[in-house]
Amino acid sequence: MLPAEPKIFHGRDSELANILKLFRQGTPRIAILGAGGMGKTSLARTVIHHEEVATKYHGNRFFVPCDTASSKPELAGLIGAHLGLKSGKDLTRAVLQHFSSSPASLLILDNLETVWEPTKSREDIEEFLSLLTDINSLALVITMRGAERPSKVQWTRPFLLPLLPLAQDAARKMFLDIADDKHLIEDVDQVLSLTDNMPLSISLLAHLADIEGCKDILFRWGTEKTTLISEGCDRSSNLELSISLSLSSPRIASTPQAQDLLALLSMLPDGLSDVELRQTKFPITDILGCKATLLRTALAYTDGHKRLKVLVPIREYIGKLLPPTEEMMQPMFKHFHELLEAYKATAGTRLCRGPINRITSNYTNIQNILQNGL
Repeated sequence: MLPAEPKIFHGRDSELANILKLFRQGTPRIAILGAGGMGKTSLARTVIHHEEVATKYHGNRFFVPCDTASSKPELAGLIGAHLGLKSGKDLTRAVLQHFSSSPASLLILDNLETVWEPTKSREDIEEFLSLLTDINSLALVITMRGAERPSKVQWTRPFLLPLLPLAQDAARKMFLDIADDKHLIEDVDQVLSLTDNMPLSISLLAHLADIEGCKDILFRWGTEKTTLISEGCDRSSNLELSISLSLSSPRIASTPQAQDLLALLSMLPDGLSDVELRQTKFPITDILGCKATLLRTALAYTDGHKRLKVLVPIREYIGKLLPPTEEMMQPMFKHFHELLEAYKATAGTRLCRGPINRITSNYTNIQNILQNGL
């Protein structure tokens, strides 16, 4: 049985159109990527129910949540169960034979990172995916947190970019669909500012606002932060659990100081440029490698000005869970102090333009550090 089609779905028209275009061109292999809570599963569920897709694949559409799998045989078993195959020790061959002898089919593997992430199973999973995509009649869509596609698969081009936060208008529509339109838009926008327009955060806060009102939510956030929306028991209803799954990624474990960089970024709403990452001389070995790890796991992103940033909900959670050490903070203090001194030394001259631009880029960073008494 397929999961229900999302009833509230806004802001992904472009991504949906791009996916449907790939389906029209043939038998696609698509990876839907992005941070946890960014709406990957909702997009995949919308795709599988879309009229064009339903018409093309009829009853040969399969949506398989991969959360419980930890190995290739377990993944094959989950797929086999959805296909109605007789259970067995390893259904890999049976699954491949089933799809090879079936009419055109669509297989969606949701939250595939659960079984792909561990290095001990990654090669087997990638080999299994490769064998699946050798079947010409099988369309494959996966959802994975992060920004990295499994190898050994010729993913259909153009690649779908990792999902970004919703545009403000779409975020408002999503919020009001859940919390009704009884709230002042100014209050709604204030609540949305706490979410950075991350769909999971919007959904959880909107459900609370429907009961408590926006003003109470804003008041409670001041003390409770992300704990306010972390009472659920799974990744779709508990923001902190969703973020912690990304933090426990083997990719993070293999680059331990990536967490140190993430902790620093949790204090810096404006983020940092590559130049600042290098010049600030944080005690982090291979800081650009750590940056790459955060991007690969979608715990951080680069904005339009190529500054490395972290979304508000992740910043709030990391700031509470993993505050940066004094050793990490000292180079940042020194960097901002030198920046302000450079402005003082050049104020009123043509040379002050450089320091002013750099201060402007870091204005909220400096303000946040001062507000937190650091």
